[in-house]
Amino acid sequence: MEKEYVDNWEAQVKKGILSFIVLNILSRKHFYGYELMDEIQRVSTYNIAEGTLYPLLDRLKKDGLVTSEWVHQPSGVPRKYYSITKAGESTLEIMNRHWLSLSSSINKVIRKNS
Repeated sequence: MEKEYVDNWEAQVKKGILSFIVLNILSRKHFYGYELMDEIQRVSTYNIAEGTLYPLLDRLKKDGLVTSEWVHQPSGVPRKYYSITKAGESTLEIMNRHWLSLSSSINKVIRKNS
């Protein structure tokens, strides 16, 4: 029961902050989908599947936080690149401030319990 609870909690935490991670990564440069998945795995401990990433990117586009464009490649196969929008940058600024405050508060709670 304990492991099941923790596994479910971890899944909810990851799901809840994935858009935050994606926006932070896209704030540095634009990425195409597969490259973005690799970058997420490189800079974090998240193993993300295409079936998770692309619907998230579609939601972020719908919300006006991300934009995309097809870019032709020398190999002949175009790639869809994703970039953060101005609205996405403003939203991310607020999210970053909130995250820093939240993580500071949580760290205080953890220290008191140690």
